[in-house]
Amino acid sequence: METDSAILHDLSPLFRQYKSGRVERFSGTTTVFPSPLDPTTGVSSKLAVINPFTPVSACLYLPPNPPSTSKLPLLIYFHGGAFCIESAFSQTYHPHLTSLASLARLLVVSVEYRLAPEHPLPAAYDDCWSAVKWVFSRADPWLARFGDLRQVFLAGDSAGANIAHRMAVRAGLEGLGFEGMALVHPYFWGSEAVGSEGREKSWRAWMDGLWRAVSGGEKGMDDAWINPAAEGEEAVARLGCRRVLVCVAERDPMRERGRAYWEMLKGSGWRGEVEIVETEGEGHVFHLEKTEGDGKARELMDDLVRFFTKDREKGWEGYRLPDDCA
Repeated sequence: METDSAILHDLSPLFRQYKSGRVERFSGTTTVFPSPLDPTTGVSSKLAVINPFTPVSACLYLPPNPPSTSKLPLLIYFHGGAFCIESAFSQTYHPHLTSLASLARLLVVSVEYRLAPEHPLPAAYDDCWSAVKWVFSRADPWLARFGDLRQVFLAGDSAGANIAHRMAVRAGLEGLGFEGMALVHPYFWGSEAVGSEGREKSWRAWMDGLWRAVSGGEKGMDDAWINPAAEGEEAVARLGCRRVLVCVAERDPMRERGRAYWEMLKGSGWRGEVEIVETEGEGHVFHLEKTEGDGKARELMDDLVRFFTKDREKGWEGYRLPDDCA
């Protein structure tokens, strides 16, 4: 009992890990079951098992009245939660992705990956890459019937945006490409302050402790996993996608990191298109905490819909599909 009560990491309000290995999570644990029909949007959702042994799964979202003679663009989405909380099936993400699937006419694959600290990084990266390969394999009937493998997007918020970036880097190294990538309030950090020191200063000790817990204690704050600048512009220049949207929020302590990523991408020699949008007066992932009726949350949704629906017939120049998808 003494060992079970001894604390190893206290990262409240996210989680507390005990020396016994037990983890107590304080948020992101309430789940929502997929539904054959959402009464508001008409979107259908379902569970798909990607790897029963890891395990890795996904929640798929299909917009109403899918086309019978054409295909839908695909969005592979990675949820946020600092790598340690939340779920593809949480009540945080289900309403957001249901709306996004409906408004942007996307077939969405929201990935359920393993969480730290029980499964420290790179477990989440490995799980998400297996999900990417699974999407391209057309293993699910919805993917085979409705998914357009020539219009595949990556997206995520916070830690999910970090994962999306890592997937695009890996895709670039392997000569693969995505139509676009949307990073919403990306979880990037580093040992040296970027922009206003005051913005990051109050968060630094907590962020350092969190990163040690989710990365297994072996990765510093200037590892490429959390600080893309550490990898150099050469790696970013090979990013495996045609377009990138970076979304930042004025009161987010990671705002300057997102802006630095945008600047780095512009100056890296990468051949794609990058844009940035900033929401004034709001904090980190505010849009997930507010209703769709909130004006600024709706503006961010409109930016995402615009990005995913732009130039739908273009893309893929200079990239190749996996051999079995060509």
